[in-house]
Amino acid sequence: MSEIKSPLPREVADTYVDELVALDPITGTFLGVKESSSRLPDTSPAGQEAVAELARRTLARLDEAERRPGADSDVERRCARLLRERLTAELAVHEADESLRSVSNLSSIAHAVRQVFTVTPAQTEEDWAAIAERLRAVPTALEGYRESLALGLERKLYGGPRATATFVRQLGEWADTDGQGLGWFETFAATGPDALRSELDTAARQATEAVVRLRDWMRDVYAPAVEGAPDVVGRERYARWVRYFNGTDLDLDEAYAYGWSEYHRLLGEMKAEAEKILPGAATPWVALAHLDEHGTHIEGVDEVREWLQSLMDEAIEALDGTHFDLAERVRRVESRIAPPGSAAAPYYTEPSDDFSRPGCTWLPTMGKTRFPVYDLVSTWYHEGVPGHHLQLAQWKHVAQDLSRYQAGVGMVSANAEGWALYAERLMDELGFLTDAERRLGYLDAQMMRAVRVIIDIGMHLELTIPDDSPFHPGERWTPELAQEFFGSHSSRPADFVESELTRYLSMPGQAIGYKLGERAWLLGREQARARHGAAFDPKAWHMAALSQGSLGLDDLVDELSQL
Repeated sequence: MSEIKSPLPREVADTYVDELVALDPITGTFLGVKESSSRLPDTSPAGQEAVAELARRTLARLDEAERRPGADSDVERRCARLLRERLTAELAVHEADESLRSVSNLSSIAHAVRQVFTVTPAQTEEDWAAIAERLRAVPTALEGYRESLALGLERKLYGGPRATATFVRQLGEWADTDGQGLGWFETFAATGPDALRSELDTAARQATEAVVRLRDWMRDVYAPAVEGAPDVVGRERYARWVRYFNGTDLDLDEAYAYGWSEYHRLLGEMKAEAEKILPGAATPWVALAHLDEHGTHIEGVDEVREWLQSLMDEAIEALDGTHFDLAERVRRVESRIAPPGSAAAPYYTEPSDDFSRPGCTWLPTMGKTRFPVYDLVSTWYHEGVPGHHLQLAQWKHVAQDLSRYQAGVGMVSANAEGWALYAERLMDELGFLTDAERRLGYLDAQMMRAVRVIIDIGMHLELTIPDDSPFHPGERWTPELAQEFFGSHSSRPADFVESELTRYLSMPGQAIGYKLGERAWLLGREQARARHGAAFDPKAWHMAALSQGSLGLDDLVDELSQL
């Protein structure tokens, strides 16, 4: 009888993906697993514990796999490194019962339940039959989420009052998207085939009724219970979330100081660009306000979607073959308008594993029909090309050389957001920001990421504002001071600033990953350049870097410097 060999790390990782998809059909849909289209996960505490138990079993399998001959090859080592780091970080969050107080304006079970419909296949009658079944699953999924939050209340684990109030308003909009009683799920289902009209309409109404029940419970039970609870999380919880979102145990005080150093550097550059636009402007944001009224802009929602598509298409044509080598299927990316009730920030959804669903950028319009160009160009370099799309689509493209886990499920937020911010800087380095408007918009976006580091760490840890700060020196950060500081150092409107602050409060440690991730990418490139000297090939380095899959920031610089 031949000996049965234990699997290598990549096999362990892919087995984990298969077992996770069985428990979490939302992940399955994002990966492009057709069988997931009709289901939603068990979102109750028991369902979440089942996912955690899978992680524990997988870590035990990984222990054995790493002892096998061949486990020390580059591809196996990187996969094992990521899988261990991610599952360990996820378990730390789960075992601290963070899911029992997960209330957010951007990232919660309820948001995932809604968003998955925007990427569920909807081309055929068979697709829509699966959607109808998934719609019928919405009430149970939202009830499981409510059950988790209720258990959190029993254990005195409270979500933030500010995020709770915002979420209640969002649920109201989802329940009545058009202001005339038609909910988001009903609007979505209305585009389905006539042959399934009755079935879809009934299921969508039931989904909307479930949204209303959750809203009413959040408003009438949850919100009063958490009133007076802190919106900030404190150092211990913050450190746990930093590991989850960044894949590293940061020196938080050093990171806070780095945020301030970037703030001062960027402010000097912004003043120089602002002088070209509005000589004598008191601050760069006065010049940006001038651009809001008098700068280049796009009129119309359809028109801005088309313009953003052309911006990405032009970037692909200019970069492919010169700074990147792109496979044909990676060259496809679509610009779309975000559904009503979204948070204020643009976002990206990656392609399915087989590329049958393309990568998409999403613009929340927030009711606007006029869009200044300065605020969009570097943002779409970030969300689309060469930002999120090139990285995440390339991971899918080389998945057979990595693992399905590395190409999708195991994404570290700071790795991806760091690359996307690095991509903005790269386009500046390559000369694509051709005028003062676009360059000031880019610097404003960079400043927002530096401000995020300052206020996200500052308010959650209640740190002191430095004495050399032009803003409230010597005072301790509060969410109110953070909102004031952000508002006075951003071109974004008040509703965007409000949405962003709520996001930072309800997703502690995530917002710092943009700037700290960019720092890791820049350091990795610098070390690789020093290692190769005159032989350093930026295009080859970029493609190798984009083909190694995700890594936490602890590991990213080390791997990038070896390429």
